[in-house]
Amino acid sequence: MTPTEPAPIRILLADDHALVRRGVRLILDREPDLEVVAEAGDGAEAVALARAQDVDLAVLDVSMPRLTGLQATRDLAALKPGLRILMLTMHDNEQYFFQALKAGACGYVLKSVADRDLVAACRAAMRDEPFLYPGAVTALIRHYLDRARNGEQTSDQVLTAREEEVLKLVAEGHSSEEIAQTLVISVKTVHRHRANLLGKLGLHDRLQLTRYAIRAGLIEA
Repeated sequence: MTPTEPAPIRILLADDHALVRRGVRLILDREPDLEVVAEAGDGAEAVALARAQDVDLAVLDVSMPRLTGLQATRDLAALKPGLRILMLTMHDNEQYFFQALKAGACGYVLKSVADRDLVAACRAAMRDEPFLYPGAVTALIRHYLDRARNGEQTSDQVLTAREEEVLKLVAEGHSSEEIAQTLVISVKTVHRHRANLLGKLGLHDRLQLTRYAIRAGLIEA
């Protein structure tokens, strides 16, 4: 790098599959203005690395252990408001896409076309421009038109961070006692969160909560 060239964009890459990380890193590191400086195998590790290192951009998988990419995005957005975040996922799924935007991501890239789109998405993110794959643009327009046609107001039920943590652990099959121990809360509080989840989501039992958690990207099917 000569004195007149800007420093490369410092990238944190998080995916729980080492082969995927290797492939993505090859795509990014061959570009002179992009440099992967940290790799994480799950969302919690990604947050810890972002806290410890100077990074400009985080590229996160949606479905990861401990913290999902969506949960990590919320934590990173709160921890480092200036950090740009891209979701890199195999899920061509409107629900994941909308949740990623709500969490604070500025772009959504499909793994199936990462070799084509990821570099452009990284550069767009650093220009403070959103990057959406074509299907996502269609979803946004359809979502807007459907709501306008139905005269809807913004009324999405949003789970709190703690409710999402409880939901993820319930869906993974943990007992109330195990959840209480993991989150350092009382069993009674776990039961209250679970009741709130069922009420907010209009669901009736653990199976339905698990299905919702899979659709929301909190756990893998």
